[in-house]
Amino acid sequence: MLNATATRMSRSVSLLALTVGTVMVSAVGAGAAQADSVRDAQMWVLDAVNAPAAWQVSQGQGVTVAVIDSGVNPDVSDLAGSVTTGPDLTGVHTPPSDANWGMHGTWMASLVAGHGHDGGGSGIMGIAPKAHVLSIRVITDNTDPNFSRYEHEPQSRIQRALAAAITYAVSHGAKVISMSLGYGVPSLPVRSALQEALNRNVVIVASSGNSGDTLSAQQHGQAPVSFPADYPGVLGVAAVGQDGAAAGFSSDNLSVQAAAPGVRVPAQGRDGQYWLVSGTSPACALTAGVAALIRSAYPSLPPVLVREAITTTTRNRPARGYDDQVGFGTVDAAAALSAAARLSAKGLAGPGSPRTGLRKTNLPAAGRSADSHFGGGPAAVTPVPIAGRGIGQLVAFCVLAAGCLAMIIIATSRLILMRRSPAAAAAPPAGGPAAGGPAAGGPPGGFAPDLTVPLRRYWDPSELDDRGSQGASWPRE
Repeated sequence: MLNATATRMSRSVSLLALTVGTVMVSAVGAGAAQADSVRDAQMWVLDAVNAPAAWQVSQGQGVTVAVIDSGVNPDVSDLAGSVTTGPDLTGVHTPPSDANWGMHGTWMASLVAGHGHDGGGSGIMGIAPKAHVLSIRVITDNTDPNFSRYEHEPQSRIQRALAAAITYAVSHGAKVISMSLGYGVPSLPVRSALQEALNRNVVIVASSGNSGDTLSAQQHGQAPVSFPADYPGVLGVAAVGQDGAAAGFSSDNLSVQAAAPGVRVPAQGRDGQYWLVSGTSPACALTAGVAALIRSAYPSLPPVLVREAITTTTRNRPARGYDDQVGFGTVDAAAALSAAARLSAKGLAGPGSPRTGLRKTNLPAAGRSADSHFGGGPAAVTPVPIAGRGIGQLVAFCVLAAGCLAMIIIATSRLILMRRSPAAAAAPPAGGPAAGGPAAGGPPGGFAPDLTVPLRRYWDPSELDDRGSQGASWPRE
């Protein structure tokens, strides 16, 4: 998710102007060197996540990343040939030719899989430059001509659209899903779709939200959670600045598992121009790119282990190992790939994958230790310090069992005699109002009728506003 403002890096003949609010920062560049200035402005982001070192191992080839967002312009220079356009599930019909269509989505896609232009030496380089993007449109930008109409759609319809987008991504080969968006309430259809994605070995990354500096966060000491970042199995991402510290707007809550650059991050827009974008949205996209690098090198590694590889190898880890501002720290792409390699070497990625070098594990020969994970096998287990049972103990157990059986026989006989006594056989007159019987309105056999208690609805999606606490613009988290 982005803050309300994103600033454009506009081209000129003699310089590249980086406009931030009302402040203008200039970077020198001319002619063909202008795009080099864009790359220069981006280098702190690439270095922050250690991307150049990771590219020696993987660049994301063979992996499709679903960017579920406001749409992606496939014709911009730094994404040319790398985008497949999926369905528009927004419920509005803004054409892709509109200048306000797909602004946010194109920014995010360029950070995931931008490959630059002019031979790759110019423009935006995404974290996974050889990955492929599947664009699925589920939100509108706040400048979209149909934004107002989208804002007034029922929450239930919007959430069903997100669930449908996740399902579409999985069925069309996505191995990573990037969602730089958020909702203030959970949804059963979305949760179900996410679980199916996880079952199909898909890594899911989402923004943790931009509510860190809101009044609600100040009053409660913690920002409200955002979905889908707070669903189980989703890697929630916070934003940090160039100094590595958490951005003031970045939501601090327990959905945060890792952090990535999210302050004035250069990205290419749908207009082909370059923009500085801020929010947990770019942080999510950059982390999704890291996940794509891992899925490319180790395609059989389960999503939970991809998340482990990312969260256990972070830079700038908090003093106590974790906090709700940056999670476990800033993602390190190269270190995460090394961790993924170790996890795969242990056979955790599944057998038989030619791209991981894993081999099927045969059962150990009889009498040999299975492996060292369980204490070295039977040979390493000391005898239990209890003496074996003798004949005396066996006789004692038999006598005890016989005594118990005799007590059961005696008790059963007494119950039979009591049921045959006249007092016990007395019954109410035929047709009398026996409790629960036919004359009492109950069913035959004397059972009281069932008491049906209506269940109170805990949440009705149609009654809630999906973006009420998310700030002044969309998309937001």
